[in-house]
Amino acid sequence: MARACFALAILLPLGAASAAVNEPVHLDTGLVSGVAGKDAAVRVFKGLPFAAPPVANLRWAAPKPAAHWDGVRQAGEFGSICMQGQPGGRGRGGAAPARMSEDCLYLNVWTAAQSAGDKRPVLVWFHPGGFTGGSGSSPATDGEALAKKGLIVVTMNYRLGVFGFFAHPELTQESDRHASGNYGLMDQIAALQWVQKNIAAFGGDPKRVTIDGDSAGAMSVGDLVASPLAKGLFQRAIAESGSYLGLSVTPMRTLADAEQAGKKSAEAIGASTLSDLRARPADEILGKLRAAGNVIVDGWLLPENPAGLFSQGKQNDVPLLVGSNKDEGTFFVRGGTADQFLEQSRRRFGDLTDTFLKLYPAGSDEEALASRLAAFRDELGFVMRKWAQVQTKTAKSKAYLYYFTHEPPAGGGASPRGGFASGATHGAEAQYVFENLLGDRSWTALDRQLADTISSYWVNFAATGDPNGKSVPRWPAYNGNNSVRPMVLGDQVEVGAPPNPSQLAFYEALYAKVTSR
Repeated sequence: MARACFALAILLPLGAASAAVNEPVHLDTGLVSGVAGKDAAVRVFKGLPFAAPPVANLRWAAPKPAAHWDGVRQAGEFGSICMQGQPGGRGRGGAAPARMSEDCLYLNVWTAAQSAGDKRPVLVWFHPGGFTGGSGSSPATDGEALAKKGLIVVTMNYRLGVFGFFAHPELTQESDRHASGNYGLMDQIAALQWVQKNIAAFGGDPKRVTIDGDSAGAMSVGDLVASPLAKGLFQRAIAESGSYLGLSVTPMRTLADAEQAGKKSAEAIGASTLSDLRARPADEILGKLRAAGNVIVDGWLLPENPAGLFSQGKQNDVPLLVGSNKDEGTFFVRGGTADQFLEQSRRRFGDLTDTFLKLYPAGSDEEALASRLAAFRDELGFVMRKWAQVQTKTAKSKAYLYYFTHEPPAGGGASPRGGFASGATHGAEAQYVFENLLGDRSWTALDRQLADTISSYWVNFAATGDPNGKSVPRWPAYNGNNSVRPMVLGDQVEVGAPPNPSQLAFYEALYAKVTSR
């Protein structure tokens, strides 16, 4: 496997710590001072407010501008994570929810720029967590390694669960856009607006902003590429194991359905009005309000189903880099019997069930488990490929497709959802993207080499809209005709095999059925 170059020639080289971007940094809301990274050439600015605290009457409202401050704000600690998990309990993955609060709209910046005039490409990361957990302060997505390769890295928090994706008739009525829900996506847009206003002060180029995310973060990327409200806020997009379709070919929630679910949930806890709901403590809302979901086709941020927007060429036309992993399902699949698998298949696929079961048989419990894992892998692989395909048909910008197959060393433990979390599982690629090979694992020279190669592809793409560069294997653009093979990011980095025609035909039929509703 060819080894990637450590930095792009078009990027400015790292300077000594004394040549770092001048501080305090001037933001539109005041002055900030950061802290040194593990490498003194990198400066880190943590806990920067990009919007006002979404509390009291701003609970379930579009984000408002952050307040100005006097003096120099010390940006040495991460802000509170957004409400998630169980009140008073433990957060996603068993982590203690330290400093969890509704007041959570903060972002973080890693920079190795030598001056505000460096104009380095910017990567904005949206964290995973199923829209119910996660944060921008995870050690796994520390941005230092990418900053040392020439990027300005931004991570952020966005409202989650019932705080981020709650719809209600009264919320729709009070909105001047006659829409409710999608507050988490609105937070992401507010963070991108902050980047446009402020990133140049950290040495970043607001005209070269790449959005990137994994799982729910990747789904967010798909929705922002589709949304007219995000137009002009970024110039490239990366999505790791998630798309505008989600993780599978399933219908999106409509505003009407989400409103009724929200109203029913509020009534179940005895909240008859919106003001009553907003007066309830955050812990009570987190623990009792059960109408949380994810993204809604609200008629405003998403004027219609993103599948329709993409098919009509109404999306934001930016280069795409998208893909999925070999063992996606081990993060989610719990097992189950063959009879359960057959019943679930009939319920979901209807007249397509027989075709599905020929591809994914369930003659025994063991065979059913293998089919569950294979089907999850193939369906998520399809939604990423479909996105690349639609891009080539309705946009001018190119798309690049990958397939991550490398199995990290054992030691990661079971997944938060109770699956096996083994192999090249869901989210396994992110630690290679960020070059953060953490945890009690026997990392090898191959792991470090692969992380260098993958992160170099990401840096190249953020800089130019093309992952190719010196000392990395050539990655052909996806064109839907002659070049439909993904770039395999594995023990060998090379162009992979074309899709299985029978599997592809099944998921195409399912896609047509779902998107025609």
